Amino acid sequence: MSDQSVRTVEFSDIEAAAERLDDETVVKETPVEESTSLGGMVDADVHLKMEHLQWTGSFKTRGAYNKISHSVEDGDVNEVVAASAGNHAQGVALAATKRGVDSTIVMPRNAPQAKVDATRGYGATVELVGTDFQDAMEYAQDLCAERGAEFIHAYDDPYIVAGQGTLGVEMHEQCPEVDTVIVPIGGGGLISGISTAFDHLSPETRVVGVQAEGAATVHESLDKGIPVTLDSVNTIADGIATGGISELTMDLIDRHVDEVVTVSDADVARSITLLLERAKQVVEGAAAASVAAMLGDTLDVSGETVMPLLCGGNLDMTMLQTILIHALTEREQILRLRVRIDDAPGRMQEISGVIADHNANIRTVRHDRAVEELNVGEAYLVFEVETSGSEHASNIVESIADHGYEVEHTNRDQLRRRG
Repeated sequence: MSDQSVRTVEFSDIEAAAERLDDETVVKETPVEESTSLGGMVDADVHLKMEHLQWTGSFKTRGAYNKISHSVEDGDVNEVVAASAGNHAQGVALAATKRGVDSTIVMPRNAPQAKVDATRGYGATVELVGTDFQDAMEYAQDLCAERGAEFIHAYDDPYIVAGQGTLGVEMHEQCPEVDTVIVPIGGGGLISGISTAFDHLSPETRVVGVQAEGAATVHESLDKGIPVTLDSVNTIADGIATGGISELTMDLIDRHVDEVVTVSDADVARSITLLLERAKQVVEGAAAASVAAMLGDTLDVSGETVMPLLCGGNLDMTMLQTILIHALTEREQILRLRVRIDDAPGRMQEISGVIADHNANIRTVRHDRAVEELNVGEAYLVFEVETSGSEHASNIVESIADHGYEVEHTNRDQLRRRG
């Protein structure tokens, strides 16, 4: 890669990156753990690559440190600038600080506060601009032009890709018998590096990429032969919400990646909850996407040794709360009921007593009278109840109905409408 006009990455570039990254205080070897519970769900040997346990909570430091180290070795670099929704920001900040270089990171105004605080904690100056990654990118590039700083792209750079490729080498060394690796795709730098490494070390290993449905561009880009960029993205997996790939990553994906699938936000949310419950791991949406792909109907891994990559663990606590409430509601551990009553004293007490008889806790209750379908003198009581699950919820609903009340089990009705 000494000739910058050559826009590709070879395995020798990954080897050079590995030498630069030979420092446990910058990038550590993250563990691989077998998950028998997930394996039982897909009839496979599942080995989770725990890159979310990296120093910055994601793989991004690998590429950033390789790029900045090369720039320092190649000449005078006083400042670097990057645009990021969070993980690349932290990787660049840490890498720049380690190499004694100032860093300015441009992040969207809606970036999770935890990621903003962490980026500042690693030594960067943070500027919040725009509402999405594209706004942040445009401003960051203008900033570079004004200051003469070096721009550190999140994925469209051979040195970034080569740095991410060191993760592929590590995955192969830890599990050389792996049949399929599953890698999330945002801009494509991660899967470009990992697939290049596996194509050299173990070409028989299947490399599968996964995108969020609301930010998927790879299939259309490959079909058209040019990178496609979305005007807007819509996904809870903010780490892969770039909305586009580059010519560099498109070419490497085309050469080395065997298959690309998409997953819904609902699948990602379920996988975050599943990893929390079964693997005792807290990961962000981008990382959970690899597990969502493995559990989906599109990808068959039965009988294989499969390695989903948990690429990041920087999950915003507000998002975690939202996901957990969604999961509990879907499982009917949060039960939503609407009970039609004569609006007379004692009705709430009676129904509350029925719920209490089932040892369930009422979280909230309200009267709803301003509904056109109600007769004069009627009202709805709307309950939110904590239960142990679907069977418990059904028993409560049946008991309320047995007491002569018309009751709507809104969780179940919403699920039926979605189905």
